[in-house]
Order: sequence, then C-alpha cells, then structure tokens
Amino acid sequence: MQSSKEPVRNEYLDQVREQQQRLEVDLKARKVMAPMQAQANALPLRRVAGPAAVAERTGNAVDVRVTGFWRWKTVIVPPNAYVVHTRRGHAQPLHIGLGVSFRFDPARDSFLVAPGAMQTIIINAHCICRELQGLLVQGYVQWIIEDFATAYRKLDFTDAEDPMRVVNVQLREQAEAAIKDKVATMSIDAVLSDKQPIIEELTARLRHVAEGGGGGDKGLGLRIVTVQIKEAVVSSARLWESLQTPFRAERERIARLAALGTEEALAQRELEVEQARERMRLESDGELAMLRAHKESEAYDREQTERLRRQQREEEDARRLAVERQQSALQGAELEKARLAVEAELTRLKQEAEAARLKREALAATEAGDVQRAASNRQSRVELELLEARQGILNGLTPANVQARLVELLPAIAEKLPKPQELRSVSIGGSGGTQDGQGVATLVAQMMALMNILKAEGSARGTAQAPVGGTAVQEGKGGHPTPLEPR
Repeated sequence: MQSSKEPVRNEYLDQVREQQQRLEVDLKARKVMAPMQAQANALPLRRVAGPAAVAERTGNAVDVRVTGFWRWKTVIVPPNAYVVHTRRGHAQPLHIGLGVSFRFDPARDSFLVAPGAMQTIIINAHCICRELQGLLVQGYVQWIIEDFATAYRKLDFTDAEDPMRVVNVQLREQAEAAIKDKVATMSIDAVLSDKQPIIEELTARLRHVAEGGGGGDKGLGLRIVTVQIKEAVVSSARLWESLQTPFRAERERIARLAALGTEEALAQRELEVEQARERMRLESDGELAMLRAHKESEAYDREQTERLRRQQREEEDARRLAVERQQSALQGAELEKARLAVEAELTRLKQEAEAARLKREALAATEAGDVQRAASNRQSRVELELLEARQGILNGLTPANVQARLVELLPAIAEKLPKPQELRSVSIGGSGGTQDGQGVATLVAQMMALMNILKAEGSARGTAQAPVGGTAVQEGKGGHPTPLEPR
C-alpha cells in the first residue's frame, strides 16, 4: 500500500502529454528556409552578376520567387498567400491581397507575405476547478485571415521561419486564459461530463478579440473557424480513482446482486433437475430390470435353439462328410484303375515304339550292308574289268611296242632309281625262237626270275634296279613286269 504523502504518478496524463507533443510536431510545417525574411524585406536583394535574370527565394516560409536583376525585379506570390507591397514615399500600399504578384525595386520597395491557409492551435490548459482540483483541458482552435489589410497592421508576421508563430502563441495564451476562467467556475463533475459551456465561452472570447465587437471595430482581421475541446483529464490519479469508486461500487453491487439471484435460481433449478433426474433414474431402473429379465429369457431361448440347431447341423455335416468320403474313395479307385489302364497303354505303346525302332534300325543296318556289299561288288567288278582290260592290253603287246615303251620311260625310271650299292648281273638268254610266241614266253620267264631275285633280297623300296646283261626290268602298277630298254 502506498502512503498518502507519496506522490502518485498519473500515467494517463503523461501519455496524453506525449501524444499532444507528437501532434504539435506533425501539424507544424517543416521547410528548408532560405536567407532571413528581414533581409528580404528591409534590405535590397542581392544583385546578380551578368545580364541574365535569375529567380531568387526569399527567407519567408511562403514560397515566394523573385526574378529579374538589379532594380528591375518581379515578385511572384503563390495563389494561397497574402502579400502587401509598400514603396518609399507612398502612405498606402501599392499592392495588397491574396496571390498578387508585382514589380519590385529593391532600392525603394518592401513587401510582406503571410500564408492564407487555415491555422490550427493546439491548447493544453492546466486549470483549477471550483473544488480546487487540478485538471488538464485539451482542445484546439482553427482560424483564418479574413481581412489582411487589418491583420498585417495589428499582427506580427515577420518571423523568418513561421510568420504565423507569434500570432498562434498570442491566440493560444488568450484561449488558455479563457478556459481557465471558465473551468474555475465549474465543478469537476460538470467539466468531465459537459464541455459545451467551455466551448461557448472560448468561442465568444476569441471571436470578440479576432473579429471585433461589431460596428467599426474589425478586431484583428481574423476569423475563428472552429473551437473544440478534445478531453479533460484529472491531474491527480488518486482523485481520479476516487471519482470512479462510486460508479464501480454501484456496478459491483448490481453485479453481485445479479450473481446472487442467478445462483439462487440456479440452485432451485438444480434441485428440481436433480429430483426429476432421480425420479427418472428409478423409473428407468425398474424398466431396465423388466427389460433385463425379458432379454435374459429371450437369450436362454436363443441359446437352446442355437444348441439344437448346431447339433442337427453337426449330424448333417457328419453324414454329408461320410457320403463325401465314400464318394471320394470310389472316385479314387476309379482314378487308380484309369491310371493303371493308362500306364499299361503307355507301356504297350512304348514297347511298340521300341520294336518299331529296332525294326527300323535292323532294316537300316541291312540296307547299309546291302549298299556296302553292292558297292564292294561294284568295286570288285570294276577292278576285274580293269584287270581284264589290262591283261588284254598286255596280251596284245608286241615286243616292238614293249621296247618302244621302255625306251620312252627309261629317262624317268633312271631319275627315280636309287644309287646302286652293288652290281649284280643276271644273264637272260637273248636267243629266241623264230616265232613270236616263244619270244614273249621267254621274256616273261626272265622277268619272273628277276622278280624272285628282288623278293629274295627283301628290298623295302618300291622300285628296284638290277642291270642284267645290258637290260633292266621295272614292275608296273598292275603287278606285270614291264621290259625296260638298256641304257
């Protein structure tokens, strides 16, 4: 608990002040300023070297352009700005109005420019109410220049950065004074609940100052557009809590009574619901008991019926199984019989196929033997025919043909004969009968003798050479001796 002597910080008040400061910064125009307006109004503008005209910016917050050079210049004023142009020797201004541009001679002329837009003043008035309690009243005032010819004579617009700053400060001070005077005559409840009297008092005072009291008095040449009070804040946090306590206590009382009534109604309702629930439970228990007994009897009947049905079903299944087994045995016997018949038929077919195969092999062997024998017979027949033809040729040879043949073959025979290791001579009678048959018989006998000699020697060579009395004999391919001519 905090002591009564310790100061209590009003956080809400701090937040309101911070918000107000941010609002003032946001509403304030921010511009990069040129040279001071006093120099632009009181002294001649700087001269531009060269003949070309260059636009210059004045130091005023309003964007005024000055063109030309030396004493032949022109001031161009924006359409939303008031301007007054005076010249030395003239009692009245040469030009005055909204957005008026004019010729300007720096040596004799001077001008003043002020914004023509509506201005907003933020007000934070720290007031004391009738109960001597601190209050912060926040509001704002919006005003605009209505008669610039009167305003520039009575108000100060010479601030280089913000021509309206001095006027806004003056109006703010007057508004805060009016609010404090009005709040001092009001109670704290009236200030917090109804802000209309403060607005009316502030509007009346500001309009009397800015617009005049009527008649020939035009006031300051300004017009108050609107006056509003945003909110009033109690500076003391403890007082603010005390002001809220009665309302909160009353609301808590009403809420508590409502809660008690609700609890009582709920308790009564809960009792009735509990009695009805118990009654329904008892009734449902009886109904459930009857239903349970009925269900148990039905369950017993179902069990007996099911047991009888299962017994009948098992007997039927046993009979059906026996019949199926018997049929399966018969079908197995028939299948076995069919299998044996098939195996016997397969064996018979295999035997027939084997016999046919053996028969085919025997016939093939017989045919092959017949073919071989026929080929051998043909070969023998051909050889016999060849021998017969050769023998016929040999029988038809005459000694003169033999000798001529030998003479032709002697060079080839001599080339193929091996070199003789030894020399043997066999004398064959050279005298024959006068008949040709006796000469051939004698030659054959001599050749046979020669062959016997060669066989007796056991010579492995296929060709033998034996000079006999100037005559050699060579055996031909058919085994018949061929007489050779002596070298």
